[in-house]
Amino acid sequence: MSRRSLISEALAAVANEPTPLAPTEAEATAAAGRVNFTNKRLEAFGEAARIVKRPTIRLKPAECSIWPGNARDYTLLDEHRLRSLIDSVLAEGGNRIPAVVRRTPNGPLPYELVTGTRRHWAINWLNSNHYPDIDLIAIIEDLDDEAAFRLADIENREREDISDLERGVNYKAAVDRFYGGVQLRMAERLKISKSQLSRYIALTEIPPFLVSAFHSPMDLQAKYGERLLPLLRDPASRTKLEAAAEQIASEQSFRRSGDEQPIAGVEVMGRLLKAVAVKGRVQKASIAAGNGKAIGEVVKDQQKILTLSLTPSDLSTDAILEALRPVIDAARIRGVKRR
Repeated sequence: MSRRSLISEALAAVANEPTPLAPTEAEATAAAGRVNFTNKRLEAFGEAARIVKRPTIRLKPAECSIWPGNARDYTLLDEHRLRSLIDSVLAEGGNRIPAVVRRTPNGPLPYELVTGTRRHWAINWLNSNHYPDIDLIAIIEDLDDEAAFRLADIENREREDISDLERGVNYKAAVDRFYGGVQLRMAERLKISKSQLSRYIALTEIPPFLVSAFHSPMDLQAKYGERLLPLLRDPASRTKLEAAAEQIASEQSFRRSGDEQPIAGVEVMGRLLKAVAVKGRVQKASIAAGNGKAIGEVVKDQQKILTLSLTPSDLSTDAILEALRPVIDAARIRGVKRR
């Protein structure tokens, strides 16, 4: 069964739901613990319910510019990625689910596409490949940018062919542009959890050298960001990650050139984490002040790299330095003769 538009799916669910009987107390308690997709998102589908009642028009993809506020990166679309949609549009003579456009009186083109990026690309491809008569079916809607963003998010929210990184970039731009940089305000407006929103936005902090290690941005999941970002803040770990990512990216490129299977995202992640893993035993010891009170800890890994951590205290700088002196002396490299 092909994936239906979230808009039409949710509206159909609302329209087809029977009028419920009054629940018993036990049923009401059980229902409170369940998440009902339609009810949870009903408010968010307000614009959708209004829009689907609009009459449709036919236009050419060349008449539409692409609204940059949509999460989908238009440049990443290609024939392989949209093959099933191209075949469906060709079989039906057009797009079954209308795209949403708005007029652009002062723009270079008459319309701007708000939702339906994949449909636009597929029909544009068909127009350029022997099917010039197929039009894009669309609905004209008067939307400001914030409403356009929410409408596009409704349709794109559950689509599996938008990467977490694309969503993160889109959400990061929107939170500053529409919600004053306040993620909680945006999360409430979109009806998603603040933690989920934060994970997507945090993914945009992943540097390009790590992104390039993955075969596709689709392989870089938000949950990976939660493990990689803390490692990037440590200079030693960052250096190791960069070296590992460069090696993996080189292998990915070689596989693409030879038409071989790419390295899967989970394997890429495993190799990156392995590159920064501490091997062998880790030795720990307390750092004690003159009064015998512990003021910190020293950790030595197999490479004899020391990591010092100090606990806040009311000791003077001289007293702390005196406590560190034996730690530093013990870390001297053996075999180096004093002159």
